[in-house]
Amino acid sequence: MPTLSLTTLAKLMKQLDICMMTTNTKRGSMNSRPMSNNRDVTYKGDSYFFTYEKTDKVKELEANPSVSLSFEGKDDIFISVAGKAKLIRNKEMFKEHWQDSLNQWFPEGPDTKGVVLIHVKGTTLKYWQREKEGAISLGKKKSS
Repeated sequence: MPTLSLTTLAKLMKQLDICMMTTNTKRGSMNSRPMSNNRDVTYKGDSYFFTYEKTDKVKELEANPSVSLSFEGKDDIFISVAGKAKLIRNKEMFKEHWQDSLNQWFPEGPDTKGVVLIHVKGTTLKYWQREKEGAISLGKKKSS
């Protein structure tokens, strides 16, 4: 049974700008890289990241959408999110998730040529904080 609620974890995640995103390569190994969520967190299982279309991570996600996100923060909090990624190329969606801090990587803002939005829909969140640990299912619950 989790000792921290999803609401509490969402508040903590808002303070964690950088995570490690792990994807699967064609050869069966894993590839991790730092990604910024730009504090675009009202967390209920969805994470959004901007990148360029012509990157290894995009190729890897097109071949296999399974992804893992790993966060580390103050007070010894560690969070891992397993989920599925979807690539979004809709400029209107870009504007919903755009933060001005992204301009350092994408100089034309959401209109920068070759930008794609990665939407990670989490299925399971696991966390560890000193003696507290737990797992939260982020999928929809079926009604009985």
